[in-house]
Amino acid sequence: LHSSPTKATTTQLKMCQLMGMNCAALTDFTFSFRGFARRGGDTDVHSHGWGLCFYDGKGLRAFHDSEPAADSLLAEFLQTHPVKTFNMVSHIRYATRGAVRLENVHPFQREMWGISWCFAHNGDVSYFDRNIFAGNDADCPTNTPKVNELNRSCVKIPWIGKSIGVEDTGERYYNPIGKTDSEAMFCSLLNALRARFDTLPSLPVLHAAIASLCNEVVALDSQYDGTTIFNFLLGCGPHIQFAYSWPGSREGSKVWNGLHYLVREPPFGSAHLSDCDYSINFASVTKDDDRVAVIATSPLTDDEDWVEVKKGQLILFDDGLPHLAPDDCFEAELREHGLESDAVPRNPQLEVDMRRYQLRKEFFQGAAI
Repeated sequence: LHSSPTKATTTQLKMCQLMGMNCAALTDFTFSFRGFARRGGDTDVHSHGWGLCFYDGKGLRAFHDSEPAADSLLAEFLQTHPVKTFNMVSHIRYATRGAVRLENVHPFQREMWGISWCFAHNGDVSYFDRNIFAGNDADCPTNTPKVNELNRSCVKIPWIGKSIGVEDTGERYYNPIGKTDSEAMFCSLLNALRARFDTLPSLPVLHAAIASLCNEVVALDSQYDGTTIFNFLLGCGPHIQFAYSWPGSREGSKVWNGLHYLVREPPFGSAHLSDCDYSINFASVTKDDDRVAVIATSPLTDDEDWVEVKKGQLILFDDGLPHLAPDDCFEAELREHGLESDAVPRNPQLEVDMRRYQLRKEFFQGAAI
């Protein structure tokens, strides 16, 4: 290891940033988080709070702070006390909607189907901006609730779900605690999935449903002059993480806000953080069965090859691997990493789903299916 904290050139994204990690074996996140945290008020302007969630079995450990990550003692604790997980999501905030308060710090968490879900978002989605959907008739889109000024604070969040066959019945089981468009979006996504499925969907079906909901959200972009920027990480249990990107730049900015990822696997080499002078030789601290996917708004290292997520692409990460299409997600099912709950039964028709997606036989031969 080599460490010498120095200020890196600021990226000045002026938008929140995301970081996620998904692993084949239990792995600590201290290296990546060390660099990511510097962007929270040191090498960049994201000084309005930070959060990190990681799965410990079926449980979800959550850390949130409304202070800058670069100055946070809690963030420093996580950098210096390695904890291992298969799946983690983190966020540093640049506040544009919602005050600098703890309730507005990502990742947000909810229980659905007896599973802990967490969600972090980067971008602007005006459809879920409270100032718009809780506005007066004159400035509300026609398909959002109309309220008077007296009731602006308690209006229902917008509904999505037509793309997966669920209409708005008026019920909102999940509701935001804070004032961000991101939390409203997360709640709307869960409301739609909860209304659509009464048994646990297989991962290919879940991938297809989330992709449809994402398409539904970005299709609204024309109402807002093409300003939607919609990047998120979604954890749904100890092994599975979704990453979606609808990238863009804020008006007047040349900085591109999207998502990037890399996969570290044998043979391991060295890596150097972009935001501080810190390096590690992974070959000296890993095993042959280790594999880690790291996802970030912008690359965290300056000597590795990062892949940019394509516009409109939804990726399921499991076992440290990206799965780009619904049929690819059966690999995670066959690793027994699908949704698991003691509260909601699994869909017994996994083989039907395999035929529906024309699954390649070599994926499941010998799997007793």
